Amino acid sequence: MGRLICLSNRIPTGANPSGGLVVAVGDALEQAGGIWIGTSGEVCETPSDELREIEGGPFRRLCFDLTEEEQQNYYAGYANSVLWPLLHGRTDLVDIHQEYLATYKKVNRRLARMLAPHLEPDDRIWVHDFHLLALAHELRVLGVGNRIGFFLHTPFPEPLSMHVLPNGREVCQWLSGFDLIGLQAERDVRACLASMVEIGEAIDLGSGYLHLGQRQCRVAAFPIAIDAREFMDLAEEQFQALPAGIVKDRRRLMIGVDRLDYSKGVPQRFRAFGEFLSRHEEWHRHVSLLQISPPTREGVQAYDAIREETEHLSGRINGTFADIQWAPIRFINRAVPREVLAGLYRAAHVGLVTPLMDGMNLVAKEFIAAQNPEDPGVLILSQFAGAAEQMTAALIVNPHDTEQMASTILTALAMSHSERRERYEALLEVLLTQDVHWWSKNFLDALG
Repeated sequence: MGRLICLSNRIPTGANPSGGLVVAVGDALEQAGGIWIGTSGEVCETPSDELREIEGGPFRRLCFDLTEEEQQNYYAGYANSVLWPLLHGRTDLVDIHQEYLATYKKVNRRLARMLAPHLEPDDRIWVHDFHLLALAHELRVLGVGNRIGFFLHTPFPEPLSMHVLPNGREVCQWLSGFDLIGLQAERDVRACLASMVEIGEAIDLGSGYLHLGQRQCRVAAFPIAIDAREFMDLAEEQFQALPAGIVKDRRRLMIGVDRLDYSKGVPQRFRAFGEFLSRHEEWHRHVSLLQISPPTREGVQAYDAIREETEHLSGRINGTFADIQWAPIRFINRAVPREVLAGLYRAAHVGLVTPLMDGMNLVAKEFIAAQNPEDPGVLILSQFAGAAEQMTAALIVNPHDTEQMASTILTALAMSHSERRERYEALLEVLLTQDVHWWSKNFLDALG
């Protein structure tokens, strides 16, 4: 078995890189003597034709810089103003410009040319996410015959949404360059197969296999996970380090942790909590919602709008229901360290994970892993999160249904200890048997 070559838009930096994807593939990279390749995060004036080494770290890393034009058109443009809204069901926000697509192709082509000289015949290549959809196609043009796998961390759009792309057929041809297309959920597999057949005119061979042009590829679900045992230990340790006021507060704490993105459903969550408070005066001063939402893609109109809407809603709800000793919503619009979040999850009685559309949503899995086994909290989970396919013992909701959400909040807050434990134990079993190491092994075994 050859090396593992992992590619993503951004390279994990620092001597001890961290993050969910690093945990997911780091072991495999170390064992296979692999290489991780991605952009540096730096902007250059002239694009380089060579990858450069990042020294140190547990595995080899190579990176390259983007030019200002590439940053604007490839990353902010095609990746985040075309593909991101498309993949999350927001076709109304897709912003199509020819220069976006042209630069996206150019960056994928440049990366393929820089990568090819580093490849050995038995290397396996694992490409991550929507920034690099065209990479396998460009490598095949150069004559690369290695096994190439792709994993999409977002949902996959239905054919009707894919029709929004002027180059939808071309995207299907790009995808056929991969030997294995890994998706988060079975719903995404169905959508991908349908889109590849309807728009790409691929032939469905059955059992997830497609034939398009001169290529055959397989589409399958590989639901990404966390290192559940590691997070359980972290949460227990960090709970002890929380300020005494949080630990001893007799109020029920609900928590939501999401990037401030229009796909995460934070305004809908706030409206549902406001509806709950208007219906249940007996819960006033006895429950609060802590919403942590780091900003993302600032300066993009759609993201500026969601921040303004969220701030307005939290202010209105607090203005309506708060008193001098209690504010219903505490809204934190900045990043909070992972270890602090772990302790807060354990302190919370209810986890609100209610995206409008999400590939997996690892917050749902982290919340369950963080709970006290003797007195666990309750997870409220959107039916549109990929995690809902695995985590069926959660309270599943439609985040667009404000009244249902409000009723489910009451159900979670009033749930008996025995039911909470029963649901928690069922959810934890999923996390322990299908952890992050299970995920990466399954994908790489399928890639072959």
